[in-house]
Parts: sequence; structure tokens; C-alpha cells
Amino acid sequence: MDSTRFRALADQFSQKHILVIGDLMLDSYMWGETNRISPEAPVPVVSVKDVTHNPGGAANVGWNIASLSASVSMAGVIGKDSHGGQLLKIMSDRGMNVEAVVEEANHHTIVKTRVIAQNQQVVRTDFESLDEIPIESINTVQASLEKNIKNSDAILLADYNKGLLSEKMIISILSLANENNVPVYVDPKKDNFFAFKGVRLFKPNSVEFFQAMDSDDPENESKTLREKLNADYILVTLGAEGMLLTTEDTSIKIPTKARAVHDVSGAGDTVIATFALAELAGATPEEAATLANLAAGRVCEEVGVVPINLDFLTEILNHHHS
Repeated sequence: MDSTRFRALADQFSQKHILVIGDLMLDSYMWGETNRISPEAPVPVVSVKDVTHNPGGAANVGWNIASLSASVSMAGVIGKDSHGGQLLKIMSDRGMNVEAVVEEANHHTIVKTRVIAQNQQVVRTDFESLDEIPIESINTVQASLEKNIKNSDAILLADYNKGLLSEKMIISILSLANENNVPVYVDPKKDNFFAFKGVRLFKPNSVEFFQAMDSDDPENESKTLREKLNADYILVTLGAEGMLLTTEDTSIKIPTKARAVHDVSGAGDTVIATFALAELAGATPEEAATLANLAAGRVCEEVGVVPINLDFLTEILNHHHS
């Protein structure tokens, strides 16, 4: 893709509005240095210099979309707690509409904390509740979707297997989207893998794909999966091996474009956000996948989870054409 074609697509991004539904999380980072091993156990002692917070999970998908200049509305459930309030403010500050986010008193906001020393992740801690999300909160999310769907160019489902996207919820969302002729883009997890029928894009990673399909042959199994789901496109992310895009007519292998990988966290969120936005702007499936691949490679060059933006995307596109 040359710069003229990219600019024509990118100029359309700000005209699009995407509704993101999924498991919302708060990403917390402890940045520091380690110079010694603890005398209490064979683990490094990290001297923390700074603590930062970012949108995580489905909220990171929304952050990517907003960073690419599009409008994005978030729908999901968080706890009515200090972390939830912090996440709401961060999402709003990063350009996301949070009117459809439900604060639930009987639910904990999910927090992932990464401890990073010398630009390397040392450990990650996850704070989350395994209790089911109360049905009242799920019904409130559902009602907000019915209210907002007519103003959306697409729905993006970001499933992290944390309880919001049950099979019943998925079927209801897909039915609503179909009634309103709104395309749906999906980043799945292994539970309910085959519930996403009739979607525009289905984007599993290689682990989820191989487990679900019980096969290590991505090309043939992608075709099988596309037919099983009646999906327009299957995009399997294959880590260092790039991506495999399967359409009705063909399968295309797209090699990875990362120049130096520091952190793969959040790369999948970047892929689906970029693909969806590019296709909505008029890109072909191959063009959308190519841009998504470049975007993922670019964010992997950063330490910690960071979103793609137009400057990053322009820079790496120019690099590969220079």
C-alpha cells in the first residue's frame, strides 16, 4: 500500500463510530529497576520509580480506535469501586464514550498489574472476581446496545472470557446487529468460540485457533472455520509468523513486520481495531489486514501496552516503503 492510498483511507477514520462491547480492565504498571535478589526468596527486588495506568482488555481496543481518530463508545461492566472509577476517568480522558458502561456494586473491576524493570516485564498480577456478573447489569448493557446501535458503523466484540459475553449475550448481540445491518468484528476466546455466527471478521490468535480446531494446519482449518461460522473473513494471528487471512476466494499469508519486538502485550487489540476501522473506511480485506499487521508490529516495539495512532502507522508504513 502506498502513502496516497493510506492517506485516502486514514482520512475516513474520523468519520466512523464503533461500538466496542467486552470485558473492561484497568492496566497498571509499576516501573522500576532491579539490582539485587531478595534475601527472603530467590526473586528480584524491584525499586519502583513510577506507577501508571491505562485502559486494558476491551478498553484497550477502544483506546486504539480513539487513537486512530475514530469515535468509539464502550459497553461493559466494571465494579463500583475505586479502580472502576479510575478506569472510567481514563477511558473518558482517552476519548471514549462511557455512557454504556455499567458500574456494578457486586462486582470487582479487573486490574492487571505489570511490574517492569530495565524495560522488561518481571511479573504480572491479576485482580479479578470469578463470580458471575449479575443479570441486571448484563440487561442494562443489552438495553444500551439497542439504544446506540443505530448510530454505530460497526460493533466490535472483545471477549476476554471474564463473563460478559455469554453464549446467550453473543446470540442476542448478533441478532440485533443483523436486524440493523451493522457489521460485527470479533476477537474471541476459546469459550463460546463457535457461537459467533455470521460475523464480518473473526480474529482468533494461534493458541485459541489450534485448540478449537484441534489441528496445526491453519490454512485448511481456516477455510473450515469460515464455513462453520458463515463469517466473511477469518484472520488468524500467528505471532512471529505473521497472519493468515481467509476470505471466500483465497487465503493470504501476511508476514510479520516488527522491526524489534519488546512487548507483544495488546497487539491483538491493535490488530482488530485497525482492521475494522480500515475496512469501514473502504479498504479491501487484504489492505485492512496489511495495515493491521503493520500496526501490530509497530506497537510491539514499545514497552508496555500502547495503542496504535496515525503517526505510528504512517511512520512504519513509510519505513517499509523506503
